[in-house]
Amino acid sequence: MPDVDDTVERWLSEYAAPDANVATLLCDRHDPDAVAFRFVDEDLAGSTLTYGELGDRSRRLATGLADRGVERGDRVAVLMSKRPELVVALLALWRLGAVHVPLFTAFAGGAIRLRVESAQTRLVLTEPEQRAKLDALEGVDVLETGPDVDRLVGDSAPWTTSEAVGGDGAFLQLYTSGTTGKPKGVVVPVRALAAFQTYLHYGLDVRAEDVYWNAADPGWAYGLYYGVVAPMVGGRANLLSRGTFTPGSTAAVMQRFGVTNFAGAPTMYRAMSKAAAGPVPLRRASSAGEPLTPDVVEWGKTTFGVPIADHYGQTELGMVIGNHWHEDVARPIRAGSMGHPLPGFVAGAVDGQIAVDASASRLFWFEGYQDAPEKSAERFIEAGRWYLTGDAGRTDEDGYFFFTARDDDVILASGYRIGPFDVESVLVTHPAVVDVAVVGRPDPEGVRGEVVEAFVVTSAPPEAHDALARELQVLVRDTYSRHAYPRTVHFVDALPKTPSGKIQRFLLRRG
Repeated sequence: MPDVDDTVERWLSEYAAPDANVATLLCDRHDPDAVAFRFVDEDLAGSTLTYGELGDRSRRLATGLADRGVERGDRVAVLMSKRPELVVALLALWRLGAVHVPLFTAFAGGAIRLRVESAQTRLVLTEPEQRAKLDALEGVDVLETGPDVDRLVGDSAPWTTSEAVGGDGAFLQLYTSGTTGKPKGVVVPVRALAAFQTYLHYGLDVRAEDVYWNAADPGWAYGLYYGVVAPMVGGRANLLSRGTFTPGSTAAVMQRFGVTNFAGAPTMYRAMSKAAAGPVPLRRASSAGEPLTPDVVEWGKTTFGVPIADHYGQTELGMVIGNHWHEDVARPIRAGSMGHPLPGFVAGAVDGQIAVDASASRLFWFEGYQDAPEKSAERFIEAGRWYLTGDAGRTDEDGYFFFTARDDDVILASGYRIGPFDVESVLVTHPAVVDVAVVGRPDPEGVRGEVVEAFVVTSAPPEAHDALARELQVLVRDTYSRHAYPRTVHFVDALPKTPSGKIQRFLLRRG
C-alpha cells in the first residue's frame, strides 16, 4: 500500500509540472467508456455522460469558442445550472487554456456584473433560463445553450490540441463572499488539483464503486472544487441534480440512484432531520460550510448508519481540516470537532485564529487576491509563513480543531455564504435609507442556519415602515440575489459604531 505522504507527493509532482495539461488530467487520460457524470432531472429521470462523450463534445465546442476569439488566459464566465452543457463548456475552456469564472444561478444582475467586470470577462456562457440577467452587460459576448451551442458542437471539427498551462497556470477564478468589502478574486492554479484530489481520496474516501453525490452548487467553491473538478481529476463520477432542494427530494434521489457517498451543507442535513427523512443507508456522509450541531450528528448515525463527518475549508484554500474518512488517516470523531489537518497541510491556532502554515504545507496554493495586495497582506504573517483564515478556533491536546466563530461577519444562510457589504450596498441605494447594517441571526425555525436581518435608519415616517420593509426585501431579491434578502427589517434611530465609524455588528446580533 502506498504511503500517504508518497501519494500526496506523487500527485503534487504531476499536477505542479511545467507541462501540466488540464484537459488531459481531467478527461483525456481516463477510460472513455467510464462514466464522468450522472445527471438527475427534477422528475428523477437520469442520464450519464462518459469521459469519451465529454471529450468529443468539449473538443468540438472548443473549436467553436476559438472561432469566437477565446484564447489562452481569457476569463470566461459560465452561468448555468447542473446540466451536461456545464461540464462540456468548462472542459472546452480548459482545452483552450482559458480561465473559468463561475456565476451562481441564484445571483441577480448586480452580483453578476461585479464578477464579470472585475474578472474582465470577455464571454459568458449561459442557458435560456438565465439569459435575461445578462441583458444589461455591455461589451460582453454571450453564448446561450440551445440551437447556438448545438450548432457549434455539431458543425465544428474536434479541436486537436489542448493548452498545457503548467502547474502555476490559472484555470479557475472565483470570488469570495465580500464580507469586509467587495468580493475578492481568488485565482486557482493547476497545481491545486493535488489538494483537491487529496481531499476527494483521503477526506471523502470516494471509491470507484461509490455512487458519489456532492450536492453543493458549482457556482461556489465547494461544489466546483469537489463536485466537478476533483471527481474529474480522480476519475470518479459525481451526481449532479438540477432539482430544487427539499428533504424529500434529496432522500428520493439518494434512494433512486443508490447514493453511497454524500457531501452536503449542514442546513441540508438539518432540514432532513426535522422532516424525519430516511432511513437512507450511506457508506460515507460529510458536511462542510458551518459547524454541525450534536443533534444532527446523532440523527445522521440513525438515518444513514454512519456519523456525519464535519470538514472545514475556504475558497482560498479548498478543504484543509476534517474528520477524514479514508482508513489510512481516519481518527475517532470527537464531539464538536472539525477534525485534523488533511495530508499535505500543516495547521495551528495563531492568536486565536485557525491558521495554515504555508511554508510547511506542500499542498498550499493560495498566493493572494487578484489585484488586492493590501487585502492579501492581511492574510499572511511572519514573512508569509502563516496564512490566517480569519476564523476563530482552537486545538486540543490531541491536535483536534474546534471552530468558534466565522470570519468577520459572514452570514451562513441555507448553506450560502453572504457578505453583509453586498446586501448593504443594495439597500443603501433606496432613497429612504439613510444608513444600514446587515447581520445574520440564528434561524428561529432551526433550518437555514442563519437568516439575514437588516437594521435601517430611514427618513420615512413610522407609518410607512411596513411598506418600506417589503420594498427593501424585493430590492435585494430582484437586484442582487434571492437567497440574500433580509427576512426581517428593523428600523432604528442610529447604528452602533466604533469611534472610527465602523459598525459594531456584534451588538446588533445580540438583539
